[in-house]
Amino acid sequence: MQSMAFTRLTMSGEFRSSAFVFALIFYGVIISADAQTPTTSPALTPCALRSNTSCAECLQNVTCLWCTPTKQCVDYPVRNILPPSSVCPLNDARWGLCWVNFQILIITMSVLGGIIIITILVCCFCCCKCERIGNKKEDAKVERQTRARKSRQKAKRTEMQLRHDEIRQKYGMAKDNPYARMDDH
Repeated sequence: MQSMAFTRLTMSGEFRSSAFVFALIFYGVIISADAQTPTTSPALTPCALRSNTSCAECLQNVTCLWCTPTKQCVDYPVRNILPPSSVCPLNDARWGLCWVNFQILIITMSVLGGIIIITILVCCFCCCKCERIGNKKEDAKVERQTRARKSRQKAKRTEMQLRHDEIRQKYGMAKDNPYARMDDH
């Protein structure tokens, strides 16, 4: 059964056209991947050779760290998140940009992180509180509607009872004792 369907597809040309489209897409992906492969750049000079130059020249290489007072260009200690003070004090260390030192970067990122966390917590608190207030309002509304419905039902019931009592009076079927049976007369 499957081979029959396969031969029908190959004979009808649907399979050939879908295979052709797949081949074109695959070829396009390979060509674009080749176009995106980085060209070999000239070998970057080691950071130590850039010492006693300028901060901008040192930081052209992303792996370098500039220490301002000593004018040393050193490899960034990747084992540590922050460079230890034996390499360079945080206030004098530059990485990425010459005008940003690590101490200001840490303080700024900590403050921004704290603001983001506080904002998220406040939003969560407000959403939960608003939801609870909404539920209280909704519950009160439902309760008022239920009380109004019950009072209308009670009024209708008493009105119906009065009508029935009038009809019983009219035809002489009034009960002296409401608990007595009708056929006790």
